[in-house]
Amino acid sequence: MIAKYGISERLACRVLGQHRSTQRKIPKQPEDEAALTADIIALATQYGRYGYRRITALLRDAGWLVNKQRVERIWRREGLKVPSKQPKKGRLWLNDGSCIRLRPKYANHVWSYDFVEDRTHDGRKFRMLNIIDEFTRECLAIRVNRKLKAVDVIDVLSDLFILRGIPGQIRSDSGSEFVAKAVREWIKAVGSKTAYIEPGSPWENGYCESFNSKLRDELLSGEIFYTLEEAKVIIESWRRHYNTVRPHSSLGYRPPAPEVVVHASKLAPRPWS
Repeated sequence: MIAKYGISERLACRVLGQHRSTQRKIPKQPEDEAALTADIIALATQYGRYGYRRITALLRDAGWLVNKQRVERIWRREGLKVPSKQPKKGRLWLNDGSCIRLRPKYANHVWSYDFVEDRTHDGRKFRMLNIIDEFTRECLAIRVNRKLKAVDVIDVLSDLFILRGIPGQIRSDSGSEFVAKAVREWIKAVGSKTAYIEPGSPWENGYCESFNSKLRDELLSGEIFYTLEEAKVIIESWRRHYNTVRPHSSLGYRPPAPEVVVHASKLAPRPWS
């Protein structure tokens, strides 16, 4: 009609009652759109608490050459979203409004540790002692047992000190297990320093609290543990995933301690080969 009668596209669409967009070129989707969408949905299903940015990092690790804008477009088109979280907790402040914060400057500078509680299917409680390196965000250990006391704290820390060396500072809560005289004296004896929430001098334990919330949000809230042994295996598996696979936003969406793959040619020859 436009060519035959010599009228404009705008007038022709107005006469026919069509929107002008119907005359535009039909957009073509990339050939890999369906495969990418399927992978995004699969990852969103597997990691229900991850947003599109963290999903983008996982896709890149899997070999996709994709930016977060494209992932976000597909994310919104498919109606994917992260469920609402609980309200955030307030900070700990001094009377003068300032906040004490010992900031880690390098790996093994500041460790922090705390307890988290959960229950097995029969209703019995069990506790987790979580220890993290605040600089690298790596979870160094999670000790799981029905009861954890000061001697358990010393036991876990001693193993880590042998494997990783003695940290400069150890940050912890003011629970009885952490302020126990035996723990304080032992930490001092091996050459490290402690940081506690002392009366009138609170400090933040934000790194460990952040880790604890991720542990509960991404694992504990969605798992039923029928036995303590099952809890130990699943929690340790999640810890390894957290360290080596899970993208961490504060680390540029890289895992805290990614697995290192050494090529066979770089390995020293075996004496019997």
